Amino acid sequence: MNKSKLLYALLLAVICSLSSLPSAAGRNATATLRLRPNTFKFHDCSAHKITLGGSVGSAPCPSVLQKSFSLTAQIDIQMFESDTEILSIDDILSVRLRQHDPKNIRRQNYPAGKMPDGSVPVLEAGIRLQLPADCTPVREGQPSVQEMVVGVPLALLKKPWGKHKLVLDFSGVCWNMYVDGVLVDRDYALGYPLQKEELKWKKDARAVLSAEVGAPGFIPTPAEKAGKVKVPVQYFTPRGHNAWVGDVATLWHNGRYHVFYLLDRRGHESKFGRGGHYFEHISTTDFLNWTEHEAAVPIEEQWETLGTGTPFVWHDSLFISYGMHTSRVWPSEKTSTPAQWEYIRENGESACIAFGNSSSSADGAVPSGASYSVSADGVTHFRKSYKLIHPAENPTIYTDRDGKLCMLANYGARGMWTSDRLDGGWHCLSENFPPGGDCTFIFRWGQYDYIVGGFTGMWMKRADEDSEAYTDMVKRGEDLYDGLSVPSICELPDGRHIMAGWVEMNRHWGGPLVIRELIQYPDGRIGSHFMSELMPKTGKTLKGEKAKTLSSEKSYLLEFDVEPSAAGGKLDLNMTSTQTGLACRWTLDSHERTARFENGKSLREGGRPQHATDYAIESLRGLDKPFSVRIILLNKPKFGGTLLDVEIAEQRTMTSHREGLDVDALQLEQQGLTVKNFRVSELDM
Repeated sequence: MNKSKLLYALLLAVICSLSSLPSAAGRNATATLRLRPNTFKFHDCSAHKITLGGSVGSAPCPSVLQKSFSLTAQIDIQMFESDTEILSIDDILSVRLRQHDPKNIRRQNYPAGKMPDGSVPVLEAGIRLQLPADCTPVREGQPSVQEMVVGVPLALLKKPWGKHKLVLDFSGVCWNMYVDGVLVDRDYALGYPLQKEELKWKKDARAVLSAEVGAPGFIPTPAEKAGKVKVPVQYFTPRGHNAWVGDVATLWHNGRYHVFYLLDRRGHESKFGRGGHYFEHISTTDFLNWTEHEAAVPIEEQWETLGTGTPFVWHDSLFISYGMHTSRVWPSEKTSTPAQWEYIRENGESACIAFGNSSSSADGAVPSGASYSVSADGVTHFRKSYKLIHPAENPTIYTDRDGKLCMLANYGARGMWTSDRLDGGWHCLSENFPPGGDCTFIFRWGQYDYIVGGFTGMWMKRADEDSEAYTDMVKRGEDLYDGLSVPSICELPDGRHIMAGWVEMNRHWGGPLVIRELIQYPDGRIGSHFMSELMPKTGKTLKGEKAKTLSSEKSYLLEFDVEPSAAGGKLDLNMTSTQTGLACRWTLDSHERTARFENGKSLREGGRPQHATDYAIESLRGLDKPFSVRIILLNKPKFGGTLLDVEIAEQRTMTSHREGLDVDALQLEQQGLTVKNFRVSELDM
């Protein structure tokens, strides 16, 4: 091929790769996510039905009820002052109305739905489960029978008071609460109700108009069309007052950006404190229009709770690896882990153990370790392989530049592994590589290689150097951590690199999804800035003195320009709630090249940016000439406070969640730096 034809082919390839990405003209639109249906209809497959008549009653209890049942009730919720149990089935379940502490956001996060008077009435249902005798204890002295509670704040219902249809469904895997067909809460079971010969019940006839138990339980199917509901994708959290985004894994494949995330409820407290996580899936072709797909890796068994993995492409098919954190449910000696390690010691490579769609592998042990799912169409419709391929419970599987399968083993294993086939055959190349981290990601950008290690680790080397040359970027104060937990980095066809992660909120695991665009300096260091496609839509702009007084119920974008001085300087932005007295100070010091929330420390200094509270970032660039600052103040009832998201000189970002803080006043103090064009815009969120 002559030079002109070669240049034309290269130009055509670049144009084709860019055609699937958003144009600059379209980036002012709000990026939204189409959600899957959340309203359901129920197919009755009950072989046994029991009508709960009268204020008290009893009936023979079918044995099948222990494994699966549904309770359907017509209830009438009236205003109440004290906690009231409206229905109980002796030693099996309880349905109650109660007033929740408006300041208590732990676990269920009920204050996400407050009444106009600030009260938080809730509807709850608890099922009593007999835990397996030999399951892994979460805490010392835990009782053998525990109550698993689901619930909803009444303020989040379409109409809090009055008549509702309540469906409680125990499938043997899930404990679900539906109100008027809407799934409002879910937990993942461990154990079963006590076997009863007789079903005894009590109910408040004023609140429970009718009730019926059916066994086995219902089979729910969506009752509405997909895509009716759209929400902003930046700072996205799943539906539900207690539902959050956990560890994120991303990939660009065939013109589509995929985000897989571990769905978390209750801040890691589902499944009686064992997590109960599984992979949900959203994607986009242009970063403006996003789609929520069916779960990529759902929970199907009581022993399942899933850990972080990675999407990857192998033989032109789309896969996602994941780890089964079975040791959190069953002691390791009762799982497949000992047998897997024994096989590796004897054969020098991992086995492939098929366990089928069942609770145990061929040798009777409970499956644990690395597995994968594969997409049927290259986009969604993932199906589990039901194969164990390695003992790692957080497997980072990827294909290297030569198309070979590689794995960075985390949690339950370590080292770098490779295989010429996906199903087993994994042998260790280096026991001491990668250098650290729990959920480790590796990527190459131009002339540099990077490793990001979960919450706190980052290493870098030149691409032509050996693995021993990796430099600890945290020790140099030049890491990329900005308040995001377990960041995942993905390269786009136009050469851009995107980082996605989650922000811890209210001192528990899980939070909103946050996506950044990264920048690379000539020396290999990485910075970050807001992604233009994902910027929220702005409304009315306030300037001057009007910009200093805000509504605590709204969200805002703060923007200002900074003129530096040769000697450096400092500015403090104080964000205050005049009603509660709570405040947060953000400080930028151009002389020290640092930015911090309150007096927080950087990761190098021993700080903890992964908690997204008080911390610092250092080694800032771009402060020696005029630069801009943008700060998003995001106020959502579900957050229980304000999410602050900062961009400095379009080169570094940092985010912090301020529990209980509803900002209504701003004060800016300047020392040696001059602030110009200070303005505040309302956000349409």
